[in-house]
Amino acid sequence: MVEIRQGYGLTESCKATAFFISDEQAKTHPASCGRLVPTFSAKIVYIETGSAFPPGRKGEPWLRSPPIMKGYLGNEPATAATFDPEGWLKTDDLGYFDEDGFLHIVDLIKELIKHNGYQVAQAELEAILLGHPQVLGAAVIPVEDEEARLIPMAHVVRTPGSELTEEQVIQFVVNQVAPYRKVRRVGFISAFP
Repeated sequence: MVEIRQGYGLTESCKATAFFISDEQAKTHPASCGRLVPTFSAKIVYIETGSAFPPGRKGEPWLRSPPIMKGYLGNEPATAATFDPEGWLKTDDLGYFDEDGFLHIVDLIKELIKHNGYQVAQAELEAILLGHPQVLGAAVIPVEDEEARLIPMAHVVRTPGSELTEEQVIQFVVNQVAPYRKVRRVGFISAFP
């Protein structure tokens, strides 16, 4: 039997950045990507300023390590956008370290919904929705509200016989996220294409 485990790496990092080194780690932190490989340093930063966050706060993981690429050949603007002046690789992911040092990746920064100046992770909302016992599938997309602002809208596939309402779905999410990150509209569909 072959065991498959979650891990994390980027082409630019030239190798795995984080993974589980034991079955016990995989069992106790199944939602994470594991711990950093010893040759890597990482910090979670506020996307707008680059200032570091403590464990538990979501931001962009920045990485440093000898194996990380030095830049994009013949593309200095892309290299400058990918590295900060101190050599930290900006991953374009959204994640955090938990109190035990395990890395969690929750979304791509490019897939964030910017609502009233806040970053809202679609994948995080989808994962929460999939935790509801009457939800078979969920996809969150940005839609414009009446004031042309982007808001998170969930498309939900209910379990057979479910009478789950929009209000119940919204409340389920509200109980688990900061107010600015909640789902603001819900549409029910029979299946995803």
